[in-house]
Amino acid sequence: MHVEVSTPSESLRVVLADDHAFFRDGLARILSSAGIEVVAQVSNGEAAVQAAVEHAPDVVVMDLRMPGLSGLEATRQLHQRAPACRVLVLTVSESEADVIDAVVAGATGYVLKDGPLEDVIAAVHAVATGHALISPRIASILLGRVRDEATVDAPLPDVELSGRELDVLRLLAEGRANAEIGEALFISHSTVRNHISSILMKLHVSNRVQAAVRAVRDRML
Repeated sequence: MHVEVSTPSESLRVVLADDHAFFRDGLARILSSAGIEVVAQVSNGEAAVQAAVEHAPDVVVMDLRMPGLSGLEATRQLHQRAPACRVLVLTVSESEADVIDAVVAGATGYVLKDGPLEDVIAAVHAVATGHALISPRIASILLGRVRDEATVDAPLPDVELSGRELDVLRLLAEGRANAEIGEALFISHSTVRNHISSILMKLHVSNRVQAAVRAVRDRML
Protein backbone atom coordinates (compact mmCIF):
# COMPACT_ATOMS: atom_id res chain seq x y z
CA MET A 1 0.00 0.00 0.00
CA HIS A 2 1.39 3.37 -1.04
CA VAL A 3 -0.26 6.46 0.38
CA GLU A 4 0.58 10.07 -0.40
CA VAL A 5 -1.07 12.75 1.69
CA SER A 6 -0.21 16.28 2.61
CA THR A 7 1.39 16.53 6.05
CA PRO A 8 -0.41 18.89 8.42
CA SER A 9 1.56 21.90 9.62
CA GLU A 10 0.89 21.01 13.26
CA SER A 11 1.87 17.75 14.89
CA LEU A 12 -0.81 15.09 14.74
CA ARG A 13 -2.14 13.90 18.08
CA VAL A 14 -3.10 10.26 18.54
CA VAL A 15 -4.37 7.86 21.18
CA LEU A 16 -3.10 4.27 21.01
CA ALA A 17 -5.50 1.54 22.14
CA ASP A 18 -3.99 -1.95 22.29
CA ASP A 19 -3.85 -4.48 25.12
CA HIS A 20 -0.34 -5.64 24.22
CA ALA A 21 1.92 -3.22 26.08
CA PHE A 22 5.10 -4.24 24.23
CA PHE A 23 3.52 -3.61 20.81
CA ARG A 24 1.85 -0.41 22.00
CA ASP A 25 5.08 1.03 23.44
CA GLY A 26 7.02 0.17 20.29
CA LEU A 27 4.41 1.76 18.06
CA ALA A 28 4.39 4.87 20.26
CA ARG A 29 8.15 5.26 19.80
CA ILE A 30 7.85 4.83 16.03
CA LEU A 31 5.06 7.38 15.74
CA SER A 32 6.88 9.83 17.99
CA SER A 33 10.03 9.54 15.88
CA ALA A 34 7.87 10.41 12.86
CA GLY A 35 6.67 13.62 14.53
CA ILE A 36 3.30 12.25 15.65
CA GLU A 37 2.40 13.06 19.26
CA VAL A 38 1.03 10.15 21.29
CA VAL A 39 -1.17 11.83 23.89
CA ALA A 40 -2.34 8.62 25.60
CA GLN A 41 -1.80 4.86 25.58
CA VAL A 42 -4.61 2.60 26.80
CA SER A 43 -5.29 -1.11 26.96
CA ASN A 44 -9.05 -1.39 26.42
CA GLY A 45 -11.96 0.16 24.57
CA GLU A 46 -13.49 1.95 27.54
CA ALA A 47 -10.21 3.73 28.28
CA ALA A 48 -9.88 4.59 24.58
CA VAL A 49 -13.24 6.38 24.61
CA GLN A 50 -12.35 8.22 27.82
CA ALA A 51 -8.94 9.26 26.47
CA ALA A 52 -10.45 10.49 23.20
CA VAL A 53 -13.06 12.58 24.99
CA GLU A 54 -10.41 13.99 27.36
CA HIS A 55 -7.60 14.69 24.87
CA ALA A 56 -9.54 15.27 21.61
CA PRO A 57 -6.87 13.60 19.44
CA ASP A 58 -6.88 13.67 15.66
CA VAL A 59 -6.82 9.87 15.44
CA VAL A 60 -7.39 6.88 17.70
CA VAL A 61 -5.34 3.89 16.56
CA MET A 62 -7.59 1.05 17.66
CA ASP A 63 -7.04 -2.68 18.03
CA LEU A 64 -10.21 -4.75 17.75
CA ARG A 65 -9.48 -7.54 20.23
CA MET A 66 -9.20 -6.06 23.72
CA PRO A 67 -10.56 -7.13 27.12
CA GLY A 68 -13.75 -5.51 28.37
CA LEU A 69 -15.16 -3.08 25.83
CA SER A 70 -13.96 -4.22 22.41
CA GLY A 71 -12.34 -1.97 19.86
CA LEU A 72 -15.42 -2.37 17.68
CA GLU A 73 -17.81 -1.15 20.37
CA ALA A 74 -15.39 1.62 21.32
CA THR A 75 -15.40 2.75 17.69
CA ARG A 76 -19.21 2.90 17.74
CA GLN A 77 -19.16 4.99 20.91
CA LEU A 78 -16.49 7.33 19.56
CA HIS A 79 -18.52 7.89 16.42
CA GLN A 80 -21.28 9.20 18.68
CA ARG A 81 -19.35 10.93 21.47
CA ALA A 82 -16.35 12.32 19.59
CA PRO A 83 -17.34 12.51 15.90
CA ALA A 84 -14.41 14.79 15.05
CA CYS A 85 -11.96 12.07 16.13
CA ARG A 86 -11.17 9.56 13.42
CA VAL A 87 -10.53 5.88 14.10
CA LEU A 88 -7.80 3.87 12.39
CA VAL A 89 -8.21 0.15 13.06
CA LEU A 90 -4.82 -1.56 13.36
CA THR A 91 -5.30 -5.28 13.84
CA VAL A 92 -4.21 -8.79 12.87
CA SER A 93 -7.74 -9.72 11.80
CA GLU A 94 -8.51 -10.18 8.12
CA SER A 95 -12.01 -11.46 8.93
CA GLU A 96 -14.64 -10.25 6.48
CA ALA A 97 -17.06 -9.66 9.33
CA ASP A 98 -14.52 -7.59 11.29
CA VAL A 99 -13.72 -5.39 8.29
CA ILE A 100 -17.37 -4.71 7.50
CA ASP A 101 -18.36 -4.23 11.14
CA ALA A 102 -15.51 -1.77 11.70
CA VAL A 103 -16.44 0.34 8.66
CA VAL A 104 -20.12 0.32 9.63
CA ALA A 105 -19.18 1.27 13.21
CA GLY A 106 -17.44 4.38 11.92
CA ALA A 107 -13.79 3.47 11.37
CA THR A 108 -12.14 5.64 8.73
CA GLY A 109 -9.22 3.29 8.11
CA TYR A 110 -8.42 -0.40 8.43
CA VAL A 111 -4.84 -1.68 8.18
CA LEU A 112 -3.08 -4.85 9.27
CA LYS A 113 -0.34 -5.16 11.87
CA ASP A 114 1.80 -7.33 9.61
CA GLY A 115 2.24 -4.50 7.09
CA PRO A 116 5.29 -2.22 6.83
CA LEU A 117 5.63 0.28 9.67
CA GLU A 118 5.82 3.18 7.23
CA ASP A 119 2.34 2.20 6.04
CA VAL A 120 1.00 2.67 9.56
CA ILE A 121 2.53 6.17 9.73
CA ALA A 122 1.12 7.02 6.30
CA ALA A 123 -2.27 5.66 7.33
CA VAL A 124 -2.37 7.88 10.43
CA HIS A 125 -1.65 10.94 8.28
CA ALA A 126 -4.19 9.87 5.66
CA VAL A 127 -6.98 9.28 8.15
CA ALA A 128 -6.20 12.51 10.04
CA THR A 129 -6.50 14.55 6.85
CA GLY A 130 -9.89 13.11 5.96
CA HIS A 131 -8.95 10.21 3.69
CA ALA A 132 -10.78 6.96 4.34
CA LEU A 133 -8.16 4.27 3.90
CA ILE A 134 -8.08 0.50 3.72
CA SER A 135 -5.21 -1.61 2.47
CA PRO A 136 -5.67 -3.25 -0.96
CA ARG A 137 -5.80 -6.70 0.67
CA ILE A 138 -8.61 -5.58 2.97
CA ALA A 139 -10.38 -3.80 0.10
CA SER A 140 -10.58 -7.04 -1.85
CA ILE A 141 -12.02 -8.87 1.18
CA LEU A 142 -14.59 -6.17 1.84
CA LEU A 143 -15.75 -5.78 -1.72
CA GLY A 144 -15.78 -9.54 -2.31
CA ARG A 145 -18.18 -9.93 0.61
CA VAL A 146 -20.42 -7.15 -0.68
CA ARG A 147 -20.50 -8.74 -4.15
CA ASP A 148 -21.47 -12.10 -2.65
CA GLU A 149 -24.34 -10.56 -0.72
CA ALA A 150 -25.65 -8.36 -3.54
CA THR A 151 -28.92 -9.73 -4.93
CA VAL A 152 -29.10 -10.49 -8.63
CA ASP A 153 -32.38 -8.61 -9.05
CA ALA A 154 -31.35 -5.53 -7.06
CA PRO A 155 -32.56 -2.33 -8.75
CA LEU A 156 -29.89 -0.25 -10.41
CA PRO A 157 -29.26 3.02 -8.58
CA ASP A 158 -30.48 6.28 -10.06
CA VAL A 159 -26.99 7.81 -10.08
CA GLU A 160 -25.33 9.31 -13.12
CA LEU A 161 -21.54 9.11 -13.04
CA SER A 162 -19.41 10.13 -15.97
CA GLY A 163 -17.14 7.62 -17.67
CA ARG A 164 -14.10 9.15 -16.00
CA GLU A 165 -15.80 9.09 -12.58
CA LEU A 166 -16.54 5.40 -13.06
CA ASP A 167 -12.86 4.83 -13.91
CA VAL A 168 -11.83 6.62 -10.70
CA LEU A 169 -14.44 4.73 -8.66
CA ARG A 170 -13.24 1.39 -10.02
CA LEU A 171 -9.64 2.09 -8.95
CA LEU A 172 -10.81 3.52 -5.63
CA ALA A 173 -12.68 0.27 -4.97
CA GLU A 174 -9.42 -1.63 -5.52
CA GLY A 175 -7.87 0.27 -2.60
CA ARG A 176 -5.73 2.54 -4.78
CA ALA A 177 -4.39 5.79 -3.34
CA ASN A 178 -5.00 9.10 -5.12
CA ALA A 179 -1.49 9.15 -6.56
CA GLU A 180 -1.92 5.66 -8.00
CA ILE A 181 -5.28 6.58 -9.52
CA GLY A 182 -3.74 9.64 -11.14
CA GLU A 183 -0.86 7.62 -12.58
CA ALA A 184 -3.19 4.93 -13.93
CA LEU A 185 -5.52 7.42 -15.61
CA PHE A 186 -2.86 10.01 -16.56
CA ILE A 187 -4.56 12.80 -14.64
CA SER A 188 -3.31 15.17 -11.93
CA HIS A 189 -3.76 14.68 -8.19
CA SER A 190 -6.08 17.69 -8.02
CA THR A 191 -8.24 16.21 -10.79
CA VAL A 192 -8.44 12.92 -8.89
CA ARG A 193 -9.54 14.76 -5.75
CA ASN A 194 -12.18 16.66 -7.71
CA HIS A 195 -13.55 13.46 -9.22
CA ILE A 196 -13.69 11.77 -5.80
CA SER A 197 -15.50 14.76 -4.28
CA SER A 198 -18.05 14.60 -7.10
CA ILE A 199 -18.47 10.83 -6.67
CA LEU A 200 -19.08 11.16 -2.91
CA MET A 201 -21.65 13.87 -3.49
CA LYS A 202 -23.51 11.93 -6.18
CA LEU A 203 -23.54 8.71 -4.14
CA HIS A 204 -24.56 10.54 -0.95
CA VAL A 205 -21.73 9.00 1.08
CA SER A 206 -19.10 10.60 3.30
CA ASN A 207 -15.93 8.71 2.41
CA ARG A 208 -14.28 6.57 -0.23
CA VAL A 209 -14.80 3.27 1.61
CA GLN A 210 -18.55 3.82 1.71
CA ALA A 211 -18.46 4.84 -1.97
CA ALA A 212 -16.73 1.59 -2.90
CA VAL A 213 -19.19 -0.49 -0.89
CA ARG A 214 -22.20 1.23 -2.43
CA ALA A 215 -20.79 0.94 -5.95
CA VAL A 216 -20.32 -2.81 -5.63
CA ARG A 217 -23.54 -3.40 -3.70
CA ASP A 218 -25.56 -1.55 -6.33
CA ARG A 219 -23.70 -3.22 -9.21
CA MET A 220 -22.26 0.01 -10.58
CA LEU A 221 -18.89 -1.58 -11.37
